[in-house]
Amino acid sequence: MNAAFEPARLVAAPPRETVATHDVRDVMLYALGIGVGSDAATSASTLRYVYEDRLQVCPTMAVVLAWPGFWLKEPQYGVNWRKVLHAEQSLEVFAPLPCEGSIRSVLRVERIVDKGADKGALLYSRRDLYASESGQLLATERRATFLRGDGGRGSAGPHDDAAPTPHALPERAPDKSVALATRDDQALLYRLSGDRNPLHIDPHIAESAGFARPILHGLCTYGVAARALTDALCDGDAARFSRMDCRFSKPVYPGETIVTDIWVTGAGEASFVARVAERDAVVLGNGRFQWH
Repeated sequence: MNAAFEPARLVAAPPRETVATHDVRDVMLYALGIGVGSDAATSASTLRYVYEDRLQVCPTMAVVLAWPGFWLKEPQYGVNWRKVLHAEQSLEVFAPLPCEGSIRSVLRVERIVDKGADKGALLYSRRDLYASESGQLLATERRATFLRGDGGRGSAGPHDDAAPTPHALPERAPDKSVALATRDDQALLYRLSGDRNPLHIDPHIAESAGFARPILHGLCTYGVAARALTDALCDGDAARFSRMDCRFSKPVYPGETIVTDIWVTGAGEASFVARVAERDAVVLGNGRFQWH
């Protein structure tokens, strides 16, 4: 039996720590999960992520390393997990991710903002990733998760009435646009890196959540856009990735083409949006990217 959803109890809960090891096979599987190799299987831009000779780790793999799984589905939290959607994502990388080793992650629920009984609630969390042996902080990711079925229960955590201010895109054509196709089985591949939310594989769950069919993981779309940004702005060098923020606007269906429009706004800074070519729908908005 599920417990009742209590925002204050969730915010007051101790940090959730997870330790997990990974190796080069996991690195390659994650890369395939975000579509590496679907356009050119043996190009240099592909091999850097899937060939053990001089292998690089896709920076956005930080979002799945030592991930505790679909923890919001656990009955003690009382979350209506069938109506959970990813709303916003931020990732800051402080050091290149290792190709193998042990990672310790520390997840905290920082605050929950009630939007009303008919609208739901936003859950804001932070997860810090450390190299287990050295204790070095490798990356920090922050998420906003939309709990569409859990409004009207009150807010908890630091009070902040100010909504994030969307930054305006430059009033000019994008400096660069990168189109990357996804496969019909992209969600089946991506979920093998740890995100087992049935919304992305089970047609009945997808239908109950209001979708015509299973949708692509938001973080898979995020990874595809990160590939586009890294290739376009960092010459494909994953070590130059610094930070990437965005808001999830609409879902992607596996098999659709994701076009990332990029505006360079300063030294090592860019704004971006990602859209689905087939529907001309923006799927990632309010995007910001930093590199060095």
